[in-house]
Amino acid sequence: MMSTTKLVSVVLIAAAAPAFADAGDPPSRVARLNYESGSVSFRPGSADDWSPASPNYPLTIGDHLWADRDARAEMHIGSTAVRMDSETALSVLNLDDRTVQLSLTAGVIEVRLRALDEDQTFEVDTPNVAISLLRPGDYRIQADGDGATTSVAVWSGEAELTGGGSAFPVHPRQAARITGTDSITNEVVDLPPRDPFVRWSEDRDRREDQAQSVRYVPREMIGYEDLDAYGAWRNVPPYGWVWTPASAAVGWAPYRYGHWVWVSPWGWTWVDDAPWGFAPFHYGRWAYAGGAWVWVPGQVVARPVYAPALVAFVGGPRFG
Repeated sequence: MMSTTKLVSVVLIAAAAPAFADAGDPPSRVARLNYESGSVSFRPGSADDWSPASPNYPLTIGDHLWADRDARAEMHIGSTAVRMDSETALSVLNLDDRTVQLSLTAGVIEVRLRALDEDQTFEVDTPNVAISLLRPGDYRIQADGDGATTSVAVWSGEAELTGGGSAFPVHPRQAARITGTDSITNEVVDLPPRDPFVRWSEDRDRREDQAQSVRYVPREMIGYEDLDAYGAWRNVPPYGWVWTPASAAVGWAPYRYGHWVWVSPWGWTWVDDAPWGFAPFHYGRWAYAGGAWVWVPGQVVARPVYAPALVAFVGGPRFG
């Protein structure tokens, strides 16, 4: 029998290391589909077939999402929320430590950009224009199915639209409609009404604004917004502030309920079944303290580094 203080290594890291050894370190951030309502489909860049989206599956370059009729979805990239309305097609063109580039080919998205460092860019491409979000703020982008019409509303922030060899600014409390492909026309229009999709997005913003877990983890840690509803924080020496799931099943332990998938460039990646199961399995580490498993997020840093799974967890009941 192993003692309760035995260090248990997760085999994932050793197994996955060769997958990106030649290409250098993989990006330190990913995207995550953290909410879906209705029929939302997912297609990884390495596959031709669509499947039902999984909330804790990490999204990266080449991945595609589709929100069907009467569906909605929310994707997080760090502290940024990208929300999809009904009949919206969105994909990830580029995603690394400094760049976010998304493709919106049809439908409507609302973007809540909480932070944008000087060395970072955030861009949304439609079939006829590239939209650069220049400042933190709230944005609405709509791509019509004809491939030749894009509408952009800047509730707050600042955007620049580039297409047809021209660039156009869109200032706070302004909206624009861009038509054409090779030769485009930019028209200043009224801000759209605050429809049910906008109000839903604002409700999601308020939920994140009120999250208590940001006292213990940074907003750039994907999945922080789920921790309040599914567990509690407490101070446990010598770990400091730790989080414990509230309704874990009898015999629950980390890495027991979920599955492994291969996600390039990280390699084997853990996808947990729990609705809160993103942050605690990709940042920090697990420990067994006071008769229960606790998640130790570690020191608060501005840009937490994503990992496909935790390197190790400490302690635990006796292992056989």
